[in-house]
Amino acid sequence: MWPLIYTFSWQEVRHQPWRHLAAVLAVMLGVALAFSVHLINNSALEEFQRATRAVNGQPDLEIRPVQGDFDEALFGQVATLPQVRIASPVLDATLRMRGADGQPAQLRLLGLDALVLPAVAPALMPQSAPGRNDDRLALLLPDRVFLNAAARALAGGAADALTVLGADGTARRLAVAGSVAATGPALAVMDIGAAQSLLGRAGRLSRIDLRLAEGADRGALATAIRALPGWTPALRLAQPQDDAERISNLSRAYRVNLTVLALVALFTGAFLVFSVLALSVAKRAQQFALLGVLGLTARQRLRLVLIESLALGAAGSAAGLALGLGLAWAALRLLGGDLGGGYFRDVAPALRLDAGAAATYGVLGVLAALAGGWWPARAAQRLPEAQTLKGLGDAATGAGRLWPALALMAAGGALAHAPPVFGMPLAAYLSVALLLVGGIAALPWLILALYGRLAPRLGRRLLPLMAVERARRMRGSAAIALSGVVASLALSVALTVMVASFRESVTRWLDVVLPADLYVRAAGGSGGDAAPFDAALLQAAERLPGVERGVGQRLRSLQLDAALPAVTLLARAIDAQAPGRSLPLTGPVLPAPPGRIAVYVSEPMVSLHGAQVGGGLPALDAAFGLPPGRFFVAGVWRDYARQFGAVALDRADFTRLTGDSAASELSLWLAPGADEATVRAGLRRLARDRLGSEDALEIASAAQLRATSLRIFDRSFAVTYWLQAVAIAIGLFGIAASFSAQVLARRKEFGLLAHLGFTQAQVRRLVAGEGAAWTLIGAVAGLGLGIAVSAVLVKVVNPQSFHWTMDMLLPAGRLGLLCAAVVAAGTATAWLSARAAASRDMVLAVKEDW
Repeated sequence: MWPLIYTFSWQEVRHQPWRHLAAVLAVMLGVALAFSVHLINNSALEEFQRATRAVNGQPDLEIRPVQGDFDEALFGQVATLPQVRIASPVLDATLRMRGADGQPAQLRLLGLDALVLPAVAPALMPQSAPGRNDDRLALLLPDRVFLNAAARALAGGAADALTVLGADGTARRLAVAGSVAATGPALAVMDIGAAQSLLGRAGRLSRIDLRLAEGADRGALATAIRALPGWTPALRLAQPQDDAERISNLSRAYRVNLTVLALVALFTGAFLVFSVLALSVAKRAQQFALLGVLGLTARQRLRLVLIESLALGAAGSAAGLALGLGLAWAALRLLGGDLGGGYFRDVAPALRLDAGAAATYGVLGVLAALAGGWWPARAAQRLPEAQTLKGLGDAATGAGRLWPALALMAAGGALAHAPPVFGMPLAAYLSVALLLVGGIAALPWLILALYGRLAPRLGRRLLPLMAVERARRMRGSAAIALSGVVASLALSVALTVMVASFRESVTRWLDVVLPADLYVRAAGGSGGDAAPFDAALLQAAERLPGVERGVGQRLRSLQLDAALPAVTLLARAIDAQAPGRSLPLTGPVLPAPPGRIAVYVSEPMVSLHGAQVGGGLPALDAAFGLPPGRFFVAGVWRDYARQFGAVALDRADFTRLTGDSAASELSLWLAPGADEATVRAGLRRLARDRLGSEDALEIASAAQLRATSLRIFDRSFAVTYWLQAVAIAIGLFGIAASFSAQVLARRKEFGLLAHLGFTQAQVRRLVAGEGAAWTLIGAVAGLGLGIAVSAVLVKVVNPQSFHWTMDMLLPAGRLGLLCAAVVAAGTATAWLSARAAASRDMVLAVKEDW
């Protein structure tokens, strides 16, 4: 077999290097995209987990509040328990700092007890800067901070001081006394007493980290802690690994979706391998037949073509792994670890190789090539030797049975209703695959149904009749040739519908959540739970010339479940009689019963926290220290900004419960005819007078926020347009290869047509008509399958993956142009393939039978 591979297969590659190189490049591209996405996500996840472990340290148990902070009296009570070996108090806050470029930026501040840090969080142990005289007591001194690498970069590298901004805009200068080894976003460490003084939170803690005594029972300790006088229902016991694990679990579906999307290129690459080998087998049909006469068995011909496809897959996989490694390295250097999902924002990971993943994606590339080479190999195996040597070709037209195709599509429809598996829409992915395979398997019957009715209507038009009749009578061959176009067009249609639906849903969502003219927040972000706008500042903003009214919104983080990321509490003005004016509701609204407080939850709250309309939120009751059943879920709303969940309640209810009238953000409505620039100038003056600097505020109009949001959306989905183009190009290449193979096998048929009086132009028009007839069927099937697949993506994959819904939109104009482009391109490729068949010597092709 090996001598035959060199003398027979290798010579074909040498004579047609570009065609085989295209197949190798298709496999390479699919492997590279999938492998690079895996490496980027895996590196980002590992870096996030490492940074989380460094900041959280190595405790055995943590005590955290549901929201805000808690009384440090509990610390003294916990520290005396016999099961506790070390108790470490922590004050955690997010501040705004002024960077070296003068611009505000976010800085995480940790107030810690230096005496217990080596045993609990060694990565946070301060290292004094060289040359300082107070190095031994630096952490205990007020206004001394120790920065990690990211914070030092923001502060200017060798800077010996930094300026932080309080919630009221007052600036405080802190001395940089040294560094900490912890990685991740900008972080500063200081003594917990100094941090409490700096933040004005004396006697308050954010969490307590516990190291247990040897042999201590966690269950008994948890019971003992909950029995302490300082324990309240608003506190939670959490495992230290929860922070990393919950991001890993929630991002799993996102990472899998990205990988599946990247594998679309590999899926279409399999069809390109099929096209290349189908053309190659058709060109070498008489050589295969001669080898058969000389003793090469049908099974050996099958093995020979499969070895050729294996070689294409192996070469493409090897090159794809190398390219994927380079793409991942470049993406991590240029873009960081976040690919648009928001899970790994502000993470700058180093590339981490994964030998297991490399082997997996390499094998996938080889298997894709083998799958693409299977049908050509079977064609070589079934080759009728005597008939082929006479140049009569393969007249197989079988279409198989219809029921397997219908069964596959029915199974795909049933799987679309299956629940997620391990938080991922695995059944939905299988549903998409079965719909595509079933739809492609039903192509012969679609051709028969449509062209069987059309053929009698073309009795007086010879060339169209011949094109339609060939498609109808050779429907098995037509279905095989069209499979690549149908698969690629279906996926392109599905992605087009999904992206258009998502974009339209985001646009409608922005219409509801951005009703005001101007939006104001603190520069550099809102600073976590900080509320820099007090009631006096809001009133001053409302009195500015040109402002008709202003509304504040309070944001607060809630840790309702230790195993899930924090949700966001939004205290905003909500009209109980018409909540849909300020919230994009997804269903009916129930009025709150007397004595209960209405809240509105976002869709992730339903899927992640089990909230239901008409029910309560016990965790939220506990967070506010209220008896169970006080909060009432009145409705569900759509929120694309906070993917881990949000709870909205009327700001008046929030102020009544907490006494907190400050705001995190301001929304301003301008009076008719007011000049926006004048209002902006007034806000900057207000910031200078009240917050100490004109650049202490970020001011944006609703149009700016809308444009920015949609620009980010388009950039996030730009890769899908590129993947659509690749898929369509590969499918059209398959059509071109199929027609090239056919016209080579039909040279005698074209010669006979020439003897009957057909001109070269008529032969080219005939083949172009066949291309139009075939790709028209492909466009119809691809459109129908694509809409079915898009319904699965929009209604099943998206809610199961990201816990929010969208309205399905069919962009008719865009889909029509896409199908028309495919038909036009298919017709053009068929016409180009016919040029060789309609050459001047096609008459001589009949002489071979004389």
